[in-house]
Amino acid sequence: MTAAWRARLRNVLALALLVPLAALALALARRARLPRAELVYSNGSEVTTLDPATVSGQSEGRVAMALFEGLTVKHPETLAPLPGVAERWEVAPDGLTYTFHLRAEARWSNGEHLTAEDFLYSWRRLLEPETAAPFAYQLWCVRGAEAFSRSAPEEREARWRDVGLAAPDAHTLVVELARPTAYFLALTSFHPLFPVHRRSLEEAQRSFPRRWQSEWVRAGRLISNGPFKLVERRVNDRLRLVRNPEYWDVGAVALRSLDILALEHIGTGLNLYLAGEVDWIDRVPATLVPELRRRPDFQAAPYLASYFYRVNVTRPPLDDVRVRRALALSVDRRTLCAAILQKGEPPSWSLTPPGLAGYPRPEMRHAPVGADEAAHAAALAADRAEARALLAAAGYGPARPFPPLEILFNTSETHRDVAEVLAADWSATLGIEVKLLNQEWKSFLDSQTNLRYDLSRSSWIGDYPDPNTFLEAFTADSENNRTGWRSERYDGLLAAAGREVDAARRLALLAEAEALLLEELPILPLFGYVSQNLVHPRLGGFHANVLDEHPPKFWHWKERAR
Repeated sequence: MTAAWRARLRNVLALALLVPLAALALALARRARLPRAELVYSNGSEVTTLDPATVSGQSEGRVAMALFEGLTVKHPETLAPLPGVAERWEVAPDGLTYTFHLRAEARWSNGEHLTAEDFLYSWRRLLEPETAAPFAYQLWCVRGAEAFSRSAPEEREARWRDVGLAAPDAHTLVVELARPTAYFLALTSFHPLFPVHRRSLEEAQRSFPRRWQSEWVRAGRLISNGPFKLVERRVNDRLRLVRNPEYWDVGAVALRSLDILALEHIGTGLNLYLAGEVDWIDRVPATLVPELRRRPDFQAAPYLASYFYRVNVTRPPLDDVRVRRALALSVDRRTLCAAILQKGEPPSWSLTPPGLAGYPRPEMRHAPVGADEAAHAAALAADRAEARALLAAAGYGPARPFPPLEILFNTSETHRDVAEVLAADWSATLGIEVKLLNQEWKSFLDSQTNLRYDLSRSSWIGDYPDPNTFLEAFTADSENNRTGWRSERYDGLLAAAGREVDAARRLALLAEAEALLLEELPILPLFGYVSQNLVHPRLGGFHANVLDEHPPKFWHWKERAR
């Protein structure tokens, strides 16, 4: 490191130390009781589950990617499907039948052979409503899978015989789709479709009927099939993973151990990184981005994700679309991104982010924002005038004040900053009193799932590069909807897109569905994402990509420069 870079590092560290030092001291004290893993990274909030079928957040998905492996894995840079548990596969000319050939050497972390039956069991469990898997619908592209998921318990066995999944032998899995699914191979590397170890799961259910979900995934009990296995868990501190000697490709796994830290405070993560205690963080304080951009280890890249607010449309006055549109029009997205976020996030009037090839992305607002400040100010003034008119049309004014609203968000300085900006915009433009409610991740998810909120901070990260991954979350029966909004027309458009074999026509149907979503606004789009990784310069196999997914199987330490 040059003298200039050392000086710059000291400057950044001095700024970072403005965050509370107590959290850093506590993190270091916890670390002192456990030898450092070969690689350490911050994972944000404490994970709520290690069951790949019930994982819903990015933090849990990263851990699942280290512990488990699907039929395929993603290339760390291009995201193209690579052989995983399946060493090869064939696709029928009509695109409806996939035949996967599993590796004879694929094993569980306890040494038992992994077979096609393990995938049948795991995928059936994913589809069963009792599992409450938020991404079960991803498998509804399989023939008969949706009908099975919707069937009554007494019909389940008969329905299962109609599902297009079969294991002719221990190392062959045949999948018959209900319709061509262009992204199916991407799904086979997505955590809901990872296999789980049946015997250990069912033993936990028998031995711990009331708490089997936590007992099954306990360190020392969890049996997985990925490049790493879990050996220790300290709640609100870390997960310790070590290389899995039974993994079929263990020779390609360079790292011996990983520590995955639960660090909600962004400043603490940055301090630990700058102190050499952490090798990768994916969030940094917005105020430090201008300085961090000058560092060669800071990676900011386009990211297939959107930030928006969910609206509980079951609660008056938010059940009125005029109110929802007034809220959407009042927000100064451009200033929010430039002054508060500062990482290059693009303002957004759509759910889907830009960059989806061939997709005619619709927007809620069609008037140009304008390239200069004067044009932007004029457009914003017009939007806000329309917002006030909409609220008046909905019956609110001096004689009938608008009731207070509450914004729900999970613990994060950025989420609080965004909420404060929106609260100020709505107060100044519409005269609405807005309260803020911060909850830790598990309580936040529970409140959002059970519609105990007015407006809720939300984001969606694409599971594969296709608009469908964003839009299907808001179908009436999706576990990820969490707004109370239902539209038969919207569901019908997505279903029609699912049956459409012409690629351009399919994308047009999806765009029509998104336009409807943006017309009825059960969500308020705010901005797109950019990744913001600070990565140790010697960490190899870590590449920027639009999903910001970084399979630890490929990580390795580069040789030191001589």
